[in-house]
Amino acid sequence: MELRLEDSLSGRRRRVRARDGRSVRLYVCGPTVYAPAHVGHARTYLIFDVVRRFLEAEGLRVRHVMNFTDVEDKIEARAATLGISWQALARREERSFLRDLDRLGVRIPELRPRASEFVPAMVAVGRALERTGRVQRSGDEWFYEPPPRREGENFPSGAELAAHAVPEPEHPFSVGAGSGRAFLVWKRQSPPRPSWPSPWGPGVPGWHLECFAMADRLLGVPVDLHGGGRDLVFPHHFAENETALELEGRRFAYLYLHTGFVLQRGAKMSKSAGNLVSIQSALQGIGAGALRWYLLGHWYRERLEWERRAAERAATEYREVARAFRDWLRPGAGGHGRASDAVALAASVRAHLAGGLRIDRVLHELHRFADGLDRDPSGRVGSGDRPAARAAIRSIEDRTGIRLL
Repeated sequence: MELRLEDSLSGRRRRVRARDGRSVRLYVCGPTVYAPAHVGHARTYLIFDVVRRFLEAEGLRVRHVMNFTDVEDKIEARAATLGISWQALARREERSFLRDLDRLGVRIPELRPRASEFVPAMVAVGRALERTGRVQRSGDEWFYEPPPRREGENFPSGAELAAHAVPEPEHPFSVGAGSGRAFLVWKRQSPPRPSWPSPWGPGVPGWHLECFAMADRLLGVPVDLHGGGRDLVFPHHFAENETALELEGRRFAYLYLHTGFVLQRGAKMSKSAGNLVSIQSALQGIGAGALRWYLLGHWYRERLEWERRAAERAATEYREVARAFRDWLRPGAGGHGRASDAVALAASVRAHLAGGLRIDRVLHELHRFADGLDRDPSGRVGSGDRPAARAAIRSIEDRTGIRLL
């Protein structure tokens, strides 16, 4: 069954497919590794985990890349506060983040490049942009100013910005002089700060060159599916796509998927602002299965307000649903439950996922089915039907990562 998703750039529903005939090329923007990740990050990576699980369950190979931004001012600042090197902090937080994903049951991407390993490739991208004549110097920084584009070629950067972008400390929307659409190519700085050689002197590349350089080297641009949190639409994905339009003559990705924010007290969770609930604390509070159930319980395009009591209710709901399924398939004599009911449920789950990744509707279906099982305690699946029923429920687990058995 084909997976069709809303493309964030065009607003149209498009099919996810392996255009090279071998594998779906999935690039997901990874974290800036300077502090523990929060449940807003968890929601994004859980959603892409379901995307990957669905595609693989349908027989497609997924070549999955997720980067680590390990060179950034915030990493330097926190490392200095802790009295350790920026490299040591980045590696520590990278390991912590991968442990969080593993505990959540997220399938770890096979390729996890670091920004520090791709600086020469980013310099080459910067040189290519410079040859267009649209890279200008401002003090110790060099910016690329994009040319005018037709509507629909790239993400909007005007009044529509408030719909998808969120300002954070030290990361305003307008970077450099001009239209506010300019983005950093290079910033000159010297050791002991992170520094690499370049035609513009020692320094560091602009963040927005990172994912283009990695995706182009590891997957080839355009990738089949790309995304992250909605706050990455502008300026990050705008700049990636602008680079692809300029250097490749086509968009960065055939299809973009962006996840809605997780809010706390009405504000987007942010490491910079300190407004967050860490993945680690949430896992300790309600457990991995319940956290997955809660964060996937709203459609991925919608914002989710984190509420402790709602998370606890979701944990109770998840445990009751899983218990009902286990009881239904418990070995023993008797029972008039049928494998065909489980097969029909699995088919419904598959259809909800294929048609817009409606994981929220999947959870509703599972809850409704479990309620029906509880109303008929004698309806345990008969021994002859049990293997087929169990296989159908396992197929739901494979596609969603939600453990029921």
